[in-house]
Amino acid sequence: MGASDPEVAPKARGGAAGMAGAGAGAGARGGAAAGVEARARDPPPAHRAHPRHPRPAAQPSARRMDGGPGGLGSGDNTPTTEALFVALGAGVTALSHPLLYVKLLIQVGHEPMPPTVGTNVLGRKVLYLPSFFTYAKYIVQVDGKIGLFRGLSPRLMSNALSTVTRGSMKKVFPPDEIEQVSNKDDMKTSLKKVVKETSYEMMMQCVSRMLAHPLHVISMRCMVQFVGREAKYSGVLSSIGKIFKEEGLLGFFVGLVPHLLGDVVFLWGCNLLAHFINAYLVDDSVSDSPGGLGNDQNPGSQFSQALAIRSYTKFVMGIAVSMLTYPFLLVGDLMAVNNCGLRAGLPPYSPVFKSWIHCWKYLSTQGQLFRGSSLLFRRVSSGSYFAVE
Repeated sequence: MGASDPEVAPKARGGAAGMAGAGAGAGARGGAAAGVEARARDPPPAHRAHPRHPRPAAQPSARRMDGGPGGLGSGDNTPTTEALFVALGAGVTALSHPLLYVKLLIQVGHEPMPPTVGTNVLGRKVLYLPSFFTYAKYIVQVDGKIGLFRGLSPRLMSNALSTVTRGSMKKVFPPDEIEQVSNKDDMKTSLKKVVKETSYEMMMQCVSRMLAHPLHVISMRCMVQFVGREAKYSGVLSSIGKIFKEEGLLGFFVGLVPHLLGDVVFLWGCNLLAHFINAYLVDDSVSDSPGGLGNDQNPGSQFSQALAIRSYTKFVMGIAVSMLTYPFLLVGDLMAVNNCGLRAGLPPYSPVFKSWIHCWKYLSTQGQLFRGSSLLFRRVSSGSYFAVE
């Protein structure tokens, strides 16, 4: 998980890039990738079917993702479940907002405090920039504790809109019944199903991202006003009017393309890597029973450890892929505030970029494609640039 993301469930991209960007968004993304892994747990057959004799058709799963009978969102519980997700998402968003606020200020290059001299693990003296906690204390000194929540309102609205959009899409385009893959042979042949599920999640993620992005842009601009002490964007409605008047309709979607590309790369990279690792490296013969085999009383025991390993594989892949896709998050956030009339989007903090590709190339030449990915140990590199007040 960055200073982004309509995704609450991040949120492992968040999550993961969180301290590694991971934000926001990736903060967003983790929930989308996790949705692909949500599936029913039907007990595996006691014996493997002969390759020449296809096994009987799988029975309907006890849990459904499409709101059918027996599902978590079935019947009259659907509105209640959706409201619960919105409420939980709002809580997580509010608690994580100071973290993403500091991350965004670091992303735009605002360093109000000079670096300090420290030592690395080898005992050599190096320069370190203030950590998240030091930076947060500085914001409190300037704006008070309430200042840590600048730009929170549009971000809450963005996340709520994203959650409602995904829930509505699941009702209009319900996913197919998801069957449990029970053994290693099935895993090797389940690539087609993984592609289908990932495509479905990609569609929902892209649509929710596009609808929530205007509010994300407003939130970003509200937060970076801290740099120049401006008050141009003070409310959601007034901000909508200013952006439409000055930049037109396209002004609400600046930085959208790199965010969408980051979401797509994250989803496909995380799900495909996890699938191949689970299919070829995880052994289903591992069991909790002393003899390494299941038993008639508990036929699913021989798969319990394998399922646990697969869930951890998904988590680890989410962290790794979110780190690789962090530059998309950074470029998208910088484009959202670039040349919008705020000091943080103008020189000396940032050149005026012609496109997100121009921004990417500039950061690449400066060695700053991962700026803001770390919030604790921020070492000053030889090629880094930062503006000190």
